[in-house]
Amino acid sequence: MQRPLKSSFAARPRQLYLAVLALLAGSAWAQPAEPQPPSLELRSTPALEEKLPQTPQAPVIVSGEKVVGRSELETEVSGDAELRRPGLTVSGDRIIYDQATDRATAQGQVKVNSAGNRYTGTEGELQVDAFEGFVLQPTYEFLSNGAYGEAERIDFLDPDRAVIRNASYTTCRRDGPDWMPAWILRASSMSIDQEEDEGQAQDATLEFKGVPVPLPSMSFPLSDRRKSGWLPPAVGLDSTSGLILTAPYYWNIAPSRDVTWMPTIMARRGVDLAGEFRYMENDYNGRINANYMANDKLRDQSRWGFFSRHSGTINTGVDAIGALGFGLNVNRVSDDNYWRDFSRSGLSLTTRLLATDAALSWAQGDFSVVARALKWQTLQDVTSPIVPPYDRLPQITGRWGRTNVNGGFDYSVEADYSRFRADSSLTNQPNADRSVVSAQLSHPWLRPWGFFTPKVQMHATNYQFDRALSTGESAASRVLPTFSLDGGLVFERDASYLGRGFIQTLEPRLKYVYTPYRDQSMLPNYDSGIYDFNFATIWSENSFAGHDRVVDNNLVTFGLTSRLLDPSTGGEVVRLGIAQRYRFVPQEVTLPGGTPAGKGLSDIMLGASINWDPRWSFDSVAQYNIRAHNSTRTTLGVRYSPGDYRTISMAYRRERDLGSQQVDVGWQWPLNDLWGDRGQDLGRGQGQGAGRWYTVGRLNYSIPDRSLVDGVLGIEYDAGCWIGRVVVEKMQSGLSSSTKRIMFQLEFVGFSRVGSNPLRTLHNSIPRYQYLREEITSPSRFTQYD
Repeated sequence: MQRPLKSSFAARPRQLYLAVLALLAGSAWAQPAEPQPPSLELRSTPALEEKLPQTPQAPVIVSGEKVVGRSELETEVSGDAELRRPGLTVSGDRIIYDQATDRATAQGQVKVNSAGNRYTGTEGELQVDAFEGFVLQPTYEFLSNGAYGEAERIDFLDPDRAVIRNASYTTCRRDGPDWMPAWILRASSMSIDQEEDEGQAQDATLEFKGVPVPLPSMSFPLSDRRKSGWLPPAVGLDSTSGLILTAPYYWNIAPSRDVTWMPTIMARRGVDLAGEFRYMENDYNGRINANYMANDKLRDQSRWGFFSRHSGTINTGVDAIGALGFGLNVNRVSDDNYWRDFSRSGLSLTTRLLATDAALSWAQGDFSVVARALKWQTLQDVTSPIVPPYDRLPQITGRWGRTNVNGGFDYSVEADYSRFRADSSLTNQPNADRSVVSAQLSHPWLRPWGFFTPKVQMHATNYQFDRALSTGESAASRVLPTFSLDGGLVFERDASYLGRGFIQTLEPRLKYVYTPYRDQSMLPNYDSGIYDFNFATIWSENSFAGHDRVVDNNLVTFGLTSRLLDPSTGGEVVRLGIAQRYRFVPQEVTLPGGTPAGKGLSDIMLGASINWDPRWSFDSVAQYNIRAHNSTRTTLGVRYSPGDYRTISMAYRRERDLGSQQVDVGWQWPLNDLWGDRGQDLGRGQGQGAGRWYTVGRLNYSIPDRSLVDGVLGIEYDAGCWIGRVVVEKMQSGLSSSTKRIMFQLEFVGFSRVGSNPLRTLHNSIPRYQYLREEITSPSRFTQYD
């Protein structure tokens, strides 16, 4: 009799186990080894995109404690009821969803989340795909700026637009049951357009600290994006103009163009009409600023200014030519005193040379050509007149050059033609047409341990004057060669200082330059100036900028640099440098009235830069005169920045020849640190929490004059949902005159700003100044995901 299969199977467990092992082993010997699975890689998914995909008939999912209904007709969900579709969540005690009309009705503790915007209410009705409907007794919170409020009813017109009845609006955060917001906007009707980032309030009242300000109708932004309409008025006080009131109007013409009109009333002077037009297209961009004052009571004349910047390309339509680059820079004003009286109409306070410059450029391969026209307007001051620079009408420059060819050679040829024109009674020299051709040939040898570069240059110049020189000549020419040898080594070693490991370098460098002497004293000077003596220019072949002077040289420059590098990042922690020149023969070529350098050693350049700790930065440069045993020029700078909104910088500058000594101090620091309140680390552009005071400023003090040259001093208070600023500014406008003004501003965070805006002044004046509110990145719709 046969045994049951189960008994036979059970009697041979060992044999079966061995048979399976043998089968597996045989397969392993007979087949190649399985390849290793590829490593996991992160890939983006459309489910996490900020912009919802346009997918009609997106699925609708409902859930709850009890779900009943008829297929394809109606579904009723009760008990923690929830309806979901991409970008939308609706929840409540009870939801009825009509599939035929795509309409959901919610009752009891209704909550709606649409792409991060939250709404709650007692009941509501919504056509899901079109997002049309209403919520009764709602509260709401917008993702873009954190503003929230409550109302009698909200009507959704589409996913971006809504109308709110008997509404309130604020960005102040709640902190208690009896708490009242510092500011709140109340309106009988409020329209919200999130596509345009704009809100419109009718029959509104703005309350700040319990003080109501009636506003029959007003618009306000829902984000930092600008919109058409009246901007908040700016009020300021200026020592020259008196009380200043500006009512700007902004017109958003198109995404790439806008206009801002800025009519301004100046109590002591009159009405100034100013405007700015900006544009940015694919092939060109620029801006135009202009202002006009019909009758300036201060100067008893009409005043105007025009400033334009344009850059772009011009498509010629010819493949062989390609595109041309075009740039235009126009600066023109009505009179010499404009720079004092309209210091913020497109000019810096000390701008007295205004350039109007147009340039047309072309480049292809190794060739480039630029045609340019430059004309200056010089604003004279009777207490310190200046000689006007030369107009260039026109200037044509061309260049041809190649690198690393024919075994490593670099060579180039540059040509320049300039027609210099100015008033000879002011310049005391003739006008001229100047032609320049300069060529150079070099062969750099570059290795990890060093470099060596021999180079030869040729500089040829020809002048045609509009009247004879004192020598009787109406033309002049000059040809000068220059030969140089430049080489350096790089030594590295591992080093340790103060318990920290580094890569230390030692980098000696030696450069010899020879240019023969040519008498150039009879040549006029049109565009040459002496280079500032520093670590960069000490290695240059010519001490003069421009083409009118080529210095005679027979000198050697030697320098030594040592650096400490962080081995993990390659960052420079310490840099020490020294450089000096030795002239074998005295210098003879100078600018008119200049002093030539003598034979022998030059001043020593000493420099040090230390960034041992990321919070600290130290830089210093000194020019030391070895004959007089004193410092000709010294610059010392230190900065301490331990975190956001905490920075202090100090610089000391001294120039012995000019008798100038200045101390420059700039800072931004929370005053709450004085009483132990360190604030919160909310990140850049978010401040450090509500109820904090910040002191800001920059002071430039002249030690010999014992006076403040320029200064900005202010205080900021961050209340969380509003910020107050008061800033006082003093800027020098002449040898014995200065302009002073006071700026005060009230910023309702996420809503509007009132007063004279000092933020640009603070940002431009204070190194590493940070805005208390700045949108670094737009908030994600997943920030308030339900």
